[in-house]
Amino acid sequence: MTKPGLQSENRDTAPAPWTEFRPTALLVLADGTMIEGTGIGATGEGRGEICFNTAMTGYQEILTDPSYFGQIITFTFPHIGNVGVNEEDIETVNMARTAATGIVLATDITDPSNYRSTHDLDSWLKTRNIVGIAGIDTRALTALIRDKGMQNAIVAHDPDGFFDRKTLLAAAKTLPSMAGLDLVPAVTGSQRYDWTETSWTWNEGYGEQKAPEFHVVALDYGVKRNILRLLAERGCKVTVLPPDAPAADVLALKPDGVFLANGPGDPAATGLYAVPNIRAILDARIPTFGICLGHQMLALAIGARTMKMAQGHHGANHPVKEHATGKVEIVSMNHGFAVDPKTLPDNAEETHISLFDGSNCGLRLKDRPAFSVQQHPEASPGPQDSHYLFDRFVDMMRAARR
Repeated sequence: MTKPGLQSENRDTAPAPWTEFRPTALLVLADGTMIEGTGIGATGEGRGEICFNTAMTGYQEILTDPSYFGQIITFTFPHIGNVGVNEEDIETVNMARTAATGIVLATDITDPSNYRSTHDLDSWLKTRNIVGIAGIDTRALTALIRDKGMQNAIVAHDPDGFFDRKTLLAAAKTLPSMAGLDLVPAVTGSQRYDWTETSWTWNEGYGEQKAPEFHVVALDYGVKRNILRLLAERGCKVTVLPPDAPAADVLALKPDGVFLANGPGDPAATGLYAVPNIRAILDARIPTFGICLGHQMLALAIGARTMKMAQGHHGANHPVKEHATGKVEIVSMNHGFAVDPKTLPDNAEETHISLFDGSNCGLRLKDRPAFSVQQHPEASPGPQDSHYLFDRFVDMMRAARR
């Protein structure tokens, strides 16, 4: 009897008709590991770097986070699908754009039970062309990623269960490494737009900022909707510009502050065109705040370096300590690269660290009004321990006005 699990065999023939388990999905890792399971979502293939996410809530926000572009997400929490999906909890600004390329689950998708649900997860995955596999040992897969690091993989879904394993393995081995890839253009647009939508409130939905106190220009490397909402919530009119917008275009808008957004890919690759513009903004001494990739962009702009992580940080339960206060925050994380704190120049100081591995999670400049964090303080999904960072940015803009 054939059962789903971790396998390294390379059978090219379809399962015999008398086997009890007939896989309709196959996960093929570049190291030769093959995992059989049940297909979910779209049919076909999803290709990218495989990672694991430990969040217990917010699977829709995770799947639509532009920072996950080019990645296959393994969810360690087993009950995925239990609240269904809706059109309000999508995080990518472009509602039609897909972020994650694949999804891996331990069990079949749970039936939805939530008053806000408008669709079940499986049909939603199909409409967004996300290929998935369920019914596998995600603990074993997570341990493999932990020990061997994130590697390229292909998740294939065929209702008839026919897979050309040799071809899939060869393709997985030839996928480009995330290191060196600039994926920002794949998740951003080329048009400027204004953002006024504020946070969601119970039984009222989203609001609108009609009397802003500040004007913030956001450089879009793959910005999440809830980041923009929290800025608007705090009295900001937000103008979003493309990732390669020249510094002259930013300065012409006379902003009170500049926001450097999150996004996917290798920060060093994106920095080739983003860093010169950020340096000009810093030289103009405009209050600047960066999150995730934006944090890495700020670090590169001041001469620091970034590095590829083995497993990365993906989840909503990560402990981060702020040096100044000693406060420990539980935060949401999603990044596969990190700032090397040893390369920070003298005019910068580390403000936050991960209590999981001691990696850098924040910095501030001593001679300019600028700071950034690696975590996702907008908490979509995740705890709201770091919401104060948006208040800190507003206070910085208010002080600059005075």
